Amino acid sequence: MNKYDVFSKGFIQLIILGCILIMPRPVLAETPPRELLWPLGAPGAKGDDPHKDMPAITIYSPSEETNNGTAVIICPGGGYGHLAMKHEGHDIAKWLNSVGVTGVVLEYRMGKGGYLHPIPLLDAQRAIRTVRSHANKLQVNPARIGILGFSAGGHLASTVGTHFDPGDPDATDSIDQASCRPDFMILCYPVIAFGEAAYAHKGSQRNLIGSNPPEELVASLSNEKQVTANTPPTFLFHTDEDRGVPSENSVAFYLALRKAKVPAELHIYRKGRHGLGLARNVPGTGEWSNACELWLCGQGLLERGAE
Repeated sequence: MNKYDVFSKGFIQLIILGCILIMPRPVLAETPPRELLWPLGAPGAKGDDPHKDMPAITIYSPSEETNNGTAVIICPGGGYGHLAMKHEGHDIAKWLNSVGVTGVVLEYRMGKGGYLHPIPLLDAQRAIRTVRSHANKLQVNPARIGILGFSAGGHLASTVGTHFDPGDPDATDSIDQASCRPDFMILCYPVIAFGEAAYAHKGSQRNLIGSNPPEELVASLSNEKQVTANTPPTFLFHTDEDRGVPSENSVAFYLALRKAKVPAELHIYRKGRHGLGLARNVPGTGEWSNACELWLCGQGLLERGAE
């Protein structure tokens, strides 16, 4: 090969490299669009801040080939003061997609934003009604819509599962005609108890119902006291090392479910602080999502086309 051949080869390689550099790059999958729960304005809204006053959902749909018709509303935690949207929201939706489930991340209004009870509950109930009323469009079975929550989001999820209604058939808004009862619950290191219990989470209580709430309201939102035979089947996980929200919260709710003869499964793992999300790097505890997948399977919720 002479020097001209070497030059020509090098010149061609430079042209190819230049073409590669200026070629359009593949666009990575983006977060799905945020959809307002009340496009014309949420009830009780104090303003128009899109992330403070306008509750919304972000819908992650699995591929058409893997979609099994189950959907889960996801309530991130944050003590009713902020929302841990990534590791207790969007990351969870992506995991659910990996097992064929539609993940719906809920951005609900909070006490620190000036929204006390029942506003967060109304937002969560609206999310369930919305998904149920648009089940055909979302390729979701309206009888397979669950709710999942972490920490204070677990309190919200358990409140939805113990405070629900069948919908208003006379409502002018078709979404309000749908039931807000979840078909199952997944509660992850949840706040459950309010009031004088030693393991009650005072911060979540204060942010949700204020510093001096009526005793009947405290009792109503101590969700271990509100379980009935109509409470949905529930999967719970907690850690023994959780000092933020002690595992007695999950134990109390599990025992209430057991007393009411509601199908339930409880996992308490040894290791892990509060707020772990998927806990991928925590030995043992990182298996909770696999255990939950097996539970969902046992409930028939991962079977394609099942009614």
